Amino acid sequence: MENDSDKQDILATTRQLTDLMIERNVSELNKILDPNFTLTHITGYVQSKAEWFSEIESERMKYYAYKEVKASIKIDGNKAVFVGQNVLDARIWGSRNNWRLQQIMNLEKRNDKWIILKSVATTF
Repeated sequence: MENDSDKQDILATTRQLTDLMIERNVSELNKILDPNFTLTHITGYVQSKAEWFSEIESERMKYYAYKEVKASIKIDGNKAVFVGQNVLDARIWGSRNNWRLQQIMNLEKRNDKWIILKSVATTF
């Protein structure tokens, strides 16, 4: 059963994720990501949370800004799927671009808080 409060919480969590990426705040990112979180890049490369955090800290992945285009959320009990489209200004492994990214995130509600389990990025 979906409710607006959960949808708003999920939207806030996914926006917080992007804001924290820009801020390079891996300590706070760690609080909203599952210990086994993975990020699948548009290349298909699956990256562990620890490796991704290292890339953020070293600025091999540097995020500057984003513009939200579209978002949808499907909730099933304590599980949810977020599909978001953003234009993300980022430098990834030396290439800076305005990336048209679609991210599909799986989330789980734990102790009244939505945690991101994984994110799969593609272009749109």
